[in-house]
Amino acid sequence: MGAVSGIVAAVAGLASAQLAAAAGRPEASPVTAVGGAVVDLTPVAVREWAIRLFGTSDKLVLGLGILAVLAALAVGTGLLAVRHLPAALAVTGGFGLVGALAALSRPEASWRDALPSLVGALVSAGVLYLLVTAAGRTRPAGAPQGRADSMDRRRFGRLVVAVLAASAGVGIGARRLGAHGSADATASRARFRLPRPTVPAPPVPAGADLRVPGLGPFLTPNQDFYRVDTALVVPRVDADTWRLRIHGEGVTRPLELDLRQLLARPVVEHDITLTCVSNEVGGPYAGNARWLGVRLGDLLREAGVRPPSQGGTADQLVARSVDGMTIGTPVEAVMDGRAALLAVGMNGRPLPFAHGFPVRMVVPGLYGYVSACKWLAELRLTTFAAYDAYWVRRSWAQQAVVKTQARIDTPRPYADLSPGRVAVAGVAWAQHRGIERVQVRVDGGPWQEARLGTADGVDTWRQWVWPWQATPGRHRLEVRATDGTGAVQTGVRTGTVPDGATGWHTVDVNVRALG
Repeated sequence: MGAVSGIVAAVAGLASAQLAAAAGRPEASPVTAVGGAVVDLTPVAVREWAIRLFGTSDKLVLGLGILAVLAALAVGTGLLAVRHLPAALAVTGGFGLVGALAALSRPEASWRDALPSLVGALVSAGVLYLLVTAAGRTRPAGAPQGRADSMDRRRFGRLVVAVLAASAGVGIGARRLGAHGSADATASRARFRLPRPTVPAPPVPAGADLRVPGLGPFLTPNQDFYRVDTALVVPRVDADTWRLRIHGEGVTRPLELDLRQLLARPVVEHDITLTCVSNEVGGPYAGNARWLGVRLGDLLREAGVRPPSQGGTADQLVARSVDGMTIGTPVEAVMDGRAALLAVGMNGRPLPFAHGFPVRMVVPGLYGYVSACKWLAELRLTTFAAYDAYWVRRSWAQQAVVKTQARIDTPRPYADLSPGRVAVAGVAWAQHRGIERVQVRVDGGPWQEARLGTADGVDTWRQWVWPWQATPGRHRLEVRATDGTGAVQTGVRTGTVPDGATGWHTVDVNVRALG
């Protein structure tokens, strides 16, 4: 009964906390707040291990892990309550305090963000007291032992069912309130119509997509585009109330724009490949899309900003998202003429919420952690000497140019192949430098030239394919690329920290014997 009391009290507390968070900020719910704090405090090596092991499911695994720990703590608290109820109630209050402190530690937090955890702790303590008291009632005088115990268990069971039913009702109410809270954002995205680009992107060149089985499409569908960020709850921003502030060092004409005012400027379209710095050699965290937006460099010039090469005082542009994430980008890179965008569209549709609706940054040639701020709310000009953005404070480099990489997509690792002609194919990227050649070799032999798909500018990946006459046995395939400057991709293996992985992607396969 003590263990059950602890679990039921925890369920009631979490449901109540979720309802309180839905009425305020969803990010303030205890699981989300504690999860965010865990992400912040997790060492870089552990975080990278989690990304390698769980991929884009790392947030789900973290949430389930927190719930599992809470369940174990709830059982322990319930058992303690049977023996020493005041101590158990104090422990419950301590859990609430931890949740409140975690919520207050989050970016953009206010004192109200502590309320969901405190409300949850109060409800949990009350339910725990009620259940443990009910479980400990003495049997009526003169009643037979077995019959009285049976009556107590039935009474306790009815109380547990009632609390769980009430908690379910509260949980449903929290979901509906949360849905109502994001309804305006959902409706604003449904109403939003992408503007016609002043400078449209040309059609994808013929031959850019090699259409090799096992090789993904040249343009990555929105639903398949990788997502790596720290948001345990995807922000749902109302486009009708969205605002962007541009200010800081070297800004002579500060700007504050709504979406309509932003899109009153020339809108352009570009095909750009994005890559995450957490992408290991051969990893999946790269995607290519057609982005629609306003040139960021032009917007900064409108605000009076000059790049350092022209005497500007600020060398870092700090982008802040609505959830407080900060990303620092070199001002020079944003203003050197490349297609740095404040994007509103992705592959002909408004940005998905998970990819930054209504406005995000896209800067070709730089890893996402120093360029691709989603759910954008503020742009502040400063210097790298004066300010370290979120990831820089966690051992990553201040500046990180995308490294040249080539990846084998087919055949897959440890594939069992038939002898004869096999198409070895994949993608290579070196954004803002382009890909000049791709070479493949087998078992450490001579490098062979792969056929490249048609280039779609220097900011996108290129597909490649090499026909291999496979012979029976186990073989190792390796690939390397040469970028548009003539620099050959290094074969030296390094990890992702502090500024991106290096090395040649290798795939081991088995070719069956004839007959």
